[in-house]
Amino acid sequence: MSDVAAETATTRRVLALIPAWNEAPRIGRIVEGTRAFLPVLVVDDGSTDGTAEVARAAGATVVHHPHNQGKGAALKTGFAWALEHGYDAVLTLDADGQHDPTEIPRFLAALEAGAGDLIIGRRQFSRMPWPRWWSTPLGTVLLSLALGRYIPDNQSGYRLITRRALEAFRLTSTGFEMEVEMIAEAIRLGLPIGWVPIRTIYGIGKRSYFHPVKDTLRFLRMVWWIGRRRRTETCR
Repeated sequence: MSDVAAETATTRRVLALIPAWNEAPRIGRIVEGTRAFLPVLVVDDGSTDGTAEVARAAGATVVHHPHNQGKGAALKTGFAWALEHGYDAVLTLDADGQHDPTEIPRFLAALEAGAGDLIIGRRQFSRMPWPRWWSTPLGTVLLSLALGRYIPDNQSGYRLITRRALEAFRLTSTGFEMEVEMIAEAIRLGLPIGWVPIRTIYGIGKRSYFHPVKDTLRFLRMVWWIGRRRRTETCR
């Protein structure tokens, strides 16, 4: 970690958490870029391509799932590890290159400024490829309606979560919908949510692990459950 980065992160212990599944061609570069600012934990979610070995060689601590369990499950493993090792906050970013590690200081600055217990990287939807340029905003509208509160970007995986939030969250998801569930939990608990602008990076030459049918159905089921819970609590 550079001296400048160390000065940025002195007041709180923050861990970078990278869930990864079969990302051997990309994970090394992401770990190296992230380690310029924070210590790195990679949760290898059952990879078969040497992801764990590449991540270790790049300087990350690695926890390995024996088989693929889903992004949400990998995040929960990483959160538990961070709490057990005394970290004050966790910054999550993806292993595929869609999140630029040089933007980490934005999250650390927002944390120090008290921006929230959940600080989310906000992307520009207009810069997304089809069909994400319309499906992601649509998901944002649906979730905002379910929560009764405008959420600018609900599926960004580039985010920072404080220890207070991690200890209070009741997370049940195992897939991509975990990111939506975190937002709902923060609102349920009355924890502040902050936003930082980040680059919108696509076209990195790899197949997305987001399944357009299965994961969309999981998202819609999560939104329905959030709306139902809100209506139930309102009627009490």
